[in-house]
Amino acid sequence: MKLISWNVNGLRAALNKGFADFFKEANADIFCIQETKMQEGQAEINFADEYYSYFNSAEKRGYSGTAIFTKIKPISISYGIGMEEHDKEGRVITLEFDKFYLVNCYTPNSKRELERLDYRQVWEDDFRKYLCNLAKTKGVVLCGDLNVAHKEIDLKNPKQNRGNAGFTDEERNKMTELLDAGFIDTFRYLYPDKENSYTWWSYFASSREKNIRMENRLFYSIKIIRKIYKRSLYI
Repeated sequence: MKLISWNVNGLRAALNKGFADFFKEANADIFCIQETKMQEGQAEINFADEYYSYFNSAEKRGYSGTAIFTKIKPISISYGIGMEEHDKEGRVITLEFDKFYLVNCYTPNSKRELERLDYRQVWEDDFRKYLCNLAKTKGVVLCGDLNVAHKEIDLKNPKQNRGNAGFTDEERNKMTELLDAGFIDTFRYLYPDKENSYTWWSYFASSREKNIRMENRLFYSIKIIRKIYKRSLYI
């Protein structure tokens, strides 16, 4: 099984920059997208004829949003985590398959002045409870933009970024709580000491060219990690 997760920072903009070509070339079994920034129907989706498609859009137009394209028909689909205060921004889609749940998430950003940090802590606790409740039934695969760098190895300049959004002690501690609940950071499971391996870069100061970024990663519940790893799931 091949699973891809990507924050596209606007699906309509991505479609103008070759997203459809990449989508077809990648030929993933399941393709998860975060930050679609659109309502369903605002863009022509003619690149995924072989896929079932599911969108969860924010009430605020042009903001947040998630989507999943899957060749495998799910048993059930749910949007959000069942809490009105969290479910207005289109941040979560959950698909149930035979042996696991797939959760696609776009975690709220604490913002530059940390104006949403308090809300972020509430979100983290409620979202973790949601995931753990799912894991009581079957394995859980969590993917998405988690908007956090857990350890110093996950940033190019950890000392300078300490306390910034995505690298506050509060956010990092919440990630530790998620791992302590039985989830596994699959990248660090496979590459515990690998440095300078990033998937997100700031727009500022030529960050991508200089390979300066923060890490957002994919997680699995401990109940399913060995089964998926043996099947060579590619990220």
